[in-house]
Amino acid sequence: MVLRAGSGGALRRAERVEYPGERASGQAEVPASYSSCMFTGLIQHKGRICEARPGRSSTRLVVDGEGWSIVPVPGDSIAVNGVCLTLTELGPGNTFYFDVVPETLRVTTLGLLAPGAEVNLECSVTASSLMGGHIVQGHVDGVATVAGVVDCGEYRVRLEVPGDLMPFMVPKGSVTVEGVSLTLAGVEPEAEAIEVALIPVTLRATTLGLLKEGDRVNLECDVIARTVVHYLKHYGRGNG
Repeated sequence: MVLRAGSGGALRRAERVEYPGERASGQAEVPASYSSCMFTGLIQHKGRICEARPGRSSTRLVVDGEGWSIVPVPGDSIAVNGVCLTLTELGPGNTFYFDVVPETLRVTTLGLLAPGAEVNLECSVTASSLMGGHIVQGHVDGVATVAGVVDCGEYRVRLEVPGDLMPFMVPKGSVTVEGVSLTLAGVEPEAEAIEVALIPVTLRATTLGLLKEGDRVNLECDVIARTVVHYLKHYGRGNG
């Protein structure tokens, strides 16, 4: 079952999507082709971290998804705070078990989450899903730091961005913060900073309303901007 979300992360309506091989019990045999997936950045549910249990080669991350209408099966991809993870096991009460490798913990904020922390959840989209946000891969490009939060007239969050990611920040373009699709309200290349404006529904439906100065957040650049900049940097000169 896939929930479709409207703008700002608000739940819009639910629709059942039958995967090939789905059994009468409602469990789906997810084909290998679904392992390459994407998201839209429209948050469908807020879950909660239950446990992060280190292992020999990975950390077992346990997330409480109670109340989410979606019931995934092992092998499904779920974005947790914007990080694409594969569901290893489904426990009672819609409890999700993920195995997170050290590299993912190193380059994202998942390793900073303590039990009880809320996380943004989104399941991968299908060909029939509404593209209400933008193309999100679930591949975090870097970690930004909250430089300030302003709630005066409009709610804005200012982020300090790693310098190597600034070329991908386009005024009025898209960016993903903690898995949430947002429009860039301000871009300051010299200061290596961006600003995003949050509407009330986004503050309610996601964890972004909890952000405060000094917090660190997952950042994914717009894949189209990233592709254009990469091409022009490495292949564009003298080819046109």
